[in-house]
Amino acid sequence: MNTDKIYAEQLANEYTPKDTSKVVALKKLDAKAKRPAAIFTYTFGIIAALILGVGMCLTMGQIGDSTTFMYILGIILGIIGIIGVSVNYPIYKKMLAKGKQKYAFEIVQLAKEISEK
Repeated sequence: MNTDKIYAEQLANEYTPKDTSKVVALKKLDAKAKRPAAIFTYTFGIIAALILGVGMCLTMGQIGDSTTFMYILGIILGIIGIIGVSVNYPIYKKMLAKGKQKYAFEIVQLAKEISEK
C-alpha cells in the first residue's frame, strides 16, 4: 500500500466540504461513546495519583508528625494509590468497549449512509 496516497486522501477529506448534518452527527455519536470512559479515567487517575503522593509524603515525613503511625498510614495510602493507578487503564478499556458497543449500531449505520453517497 502506498502510505503517501493514504495520507493525501485523509488530508484531502479534512478539507473537502461534507454533508455536515450526517458527518457532525457521526462525530457526536463517536464522542458520546468515548466521553464517559475518558472522564472517569482522568478523574480516577488524578485521585489515585494524589493518594499515592500523599502516601509518599507521609512515609518520607514531609507532612505529618513523622511518627510510626504516620509512616504506616503513608505506606497504606501509597499501596492504595499504586493499586488505583494500576487498574485505571484496564477500567478505561472496559468502559470504552462498553460505550462503543452501546453506540456501535448507530455509528455503523450512519457511516454506511455517508459512505454510500
